[in-house]
Amino acid sequence: MNVKEAIEKRREITNFLDKEIPKDILENVLDAAYKAPAGNNLLSREFILVTKRENLDLLSSATPFVPWLKKAKAAIVVTGRPDISKYWVQDGSIASGYLWLAAVENGLGAAFGAIYHATDKQESEKRESYVKKTLQVPDDRRILSIIGFGYPDQNLKPKKMLPRDSVVYYETF
Repeated sequence: MNVKEAIEKRREITNFLDKEIPKDILENVLDAAYKAPAGNNLLSREFILVTKRENLDLLSSATPFVPWLKKAKAAIVVTGRPDISKYWVQDGSIASGYLWLAAVENGLGAAFGAIYHATDKQESEKRESYVKKTLQVPDDRRILSIIGFGYPDQNLKPKKMLPRDSVVYYETF
């Protein structure tokens, strides 16, 4: 599968088959995140692979929007290092996209769970603290997201998009 095919096939999948993900596939997905670009090559993002059922179940309570982690077979938590780069959110977001596309390329479904909340500092602190405590993450790290993975239990139709000419402009707005 090429990148364009992975982009077109990508959907948010929150229902997974009860089928384990081989270690080599998870390592392939992690490698995509590791190799994702970062501003000025300052590696301000780190990744935590979570496969233990107990931890996935605990993470499903990080926000009301990630209960699907109870069905996921693995997750990758994307952390940020503001002490290394002020662009940690962007760096982690790019890596999250790479993770997702690598998952699709490897036949996995994935879903994105936002932990960092850019406009609600209290909510962000609550979510991030929960994940940090659950996974023993050092206090100097931020928690950007949790991406859950598994084999999809269904094939979803392509997402209906807005007309391309309503979002793509050339030279000027």
